[in-house]
Amino acid sequence: MSFPFDTRYASLELLIERAQKRMPRFAFEYLDGGCNENINRDRNTNELRDVLLRPRYLNNTYAEANMETELFGVKYSAPFGISPVGLQGLMWPNAPEILAKAAFKHNIPFILSTVTTSSIERIAELTEGKAWYQLYHPREEWLRDDILDRCEASGYDVLCVLSDVPTFGYRAKEIRNGLAMPPQLNFRNVSQALAKPQWCLEMLKHGVPSFKTMEKYMDKNMNVKQLGQFMNSTFSGRLNSDRIKAIRDKWKGKLVIKGVASDEDAEEAVRLGFDGMIISNHGGRQLDAGESTIAVVKEISEKYKDKIKIMMDSGVRTGPDVARALSCGAEFTFMGRTFMYAVGALGDKGGDHIIEMLKMQFRQVMEQVCCEKPEDLQNFRVK
Repeated sequence: MSFPFDTRYASLELLIERAQKRMPRFAFEYLDGGCNENINRDRNTNELRDVLLRPRYLNNTYAEANMETELFGVKYSAPFGISPVGLQGLMWPNAPEILAKAAFKHNIPFILSTVTTSSIERIAELTEGKAWYQLYHPREEWLRDDILDRCEASGYDVLCVLSDVPTFGYRAKEIRNGLAMPPQLNFRNVSQALAKPQWCLEMLKHGVPSFKTMEKYMDKNMNVKQLGQFMNSTFSGRLNSDRIKAIRDKWKGKLVIKGVASDEDAEEAVRLGFDGMIISNHGGRQLDAGESTIAVVKEISEKYKDKIKIMMDSGVRTGPDVARALSCGAEFTFMGRTFMYAVGALGDKGGDHIIEMLKMQFRQVMEQVCCEKPEDLQNFRVK
């Protein structure tokens, strides 16, 4: 059998091991950590992996597995995409562009975060406008409208409105490492960076990461403290029905809410006219005492599946995890850490590598249980 990826790193565990060796400690800890004691980060994956599938080996109607999945009128090559991740270029230089290129090449969605290190316009250029955009809602309406205008002009069709960061999560390692707001450069971080020569070379090549989308609205030559104050004051606004209605009235494309974690919010999302929801708890980075995302998917998927597109992230790490999530009622899945581990491990080759690996893993599960289409996986779950 031939493999379309580097077989030395044929599992997520091997990619994580290599990424940890190549990334500065502060960068890896930013990627890897949840909040508080990491309980909900781990609960997400652990409870997802309690989901069992039951094969049907004598299924005479089974044909070759087809991973293609239609979402908002677009046929994607697999039922998974790349979640928005903040500060990607800090974890590995040029990471958002690496992943956006790979997503476009392999025909899966890439979601650009407001607070990552590539701009709306640059990612649109790399994806021919086929990326999605995640909006951190700003305090000022004029700023929100200008960002939406830029997205529309760049060809984005799907807007994800983030709902699950009303306050910054308590992340002890980020506080220690100076990656809270305002971020700080300290001797520990510098020494950790210098110990990773490949990371340093890539940083020299691509430049110090910055919030590219937001540069237009910042004063030039802001120092670290001023940058932190700007970000804190700009994104301190919380969502409410009036703000969502204003976005719905202005945005002509598909509108998705990301961060739904309860039946009540799911019902409200339908009422407010969202086209889709991503069941998410921010990868366990905001509320350590929260439920797992798969628990919420199980609770609400049947009730709302005919009213709104139901997607999921947080806890999904591998191809079998994608299959587990779909079997519980999610129609599509997204992953953040998985893709960033791959880029940290393999740099420019990481995006292609992990997409090919996930596709092979997911297809193997479908073929093993004798499932022809991703949407049929619900028929194979052990209830």
